[in-house]
Amino acid sequence: MKKTNAARMLDSHKVNYSIVEYNVDEADLSAVHVAAALGQNVEQVFKTLVLRGNASGIFVCIVPGDAEVNLKKAAKVSGNKNAEMVQMKELLGLTGYIRGACSPLGMKKVYPMYIHETCTNFDFIFVSAGKRGMQLQVHPTDLISITGAVVCDLIDL
Repeated sequence: MKKTNAARMLDSHKVNYSIVEYNVDEADLSAVHVAAALGQNVEQVFKTLVLRGNASGIFVCIVPGDAEVNLKKAAKVSGNKNAEMVQMKELLGLTGYIRGACSPLGMKKVYPMYIHETCTNFDFIFVSAGKRGMQLQVHPTDLISITGAVVCDLIDL
């Protein structure tokens, strides 16, 4: 299995992690499907969402797979009055990643990152490795440390 930029970034920080592969269903790229394919709890499979704030510009939210980011909460924690998801056609140019394979690690640029506070409830979480069919199993504190993510409330429970 070829390592992705996200995995190489973890290597460069000497972080323990695992690459976990799964069968991709092009018709269902949701984190809920990924969790089922991995046989894991969907609350531990985090998705990476790219947003645009009215003041700050691009920023990233990492939330549990079965949750939707609350745009008002995301805007507030990022110093914006409002925020919206970027259009799918913008994703590759902004991050270097495509839908269903957007990793919080190894993006083209360094963006402000925010991760939902429930990540700290787990010994490990899953995030995209930057390629469809590959997830990284990593300790949340390692991910937070490398990305500089702010731990905060981003969803409605």
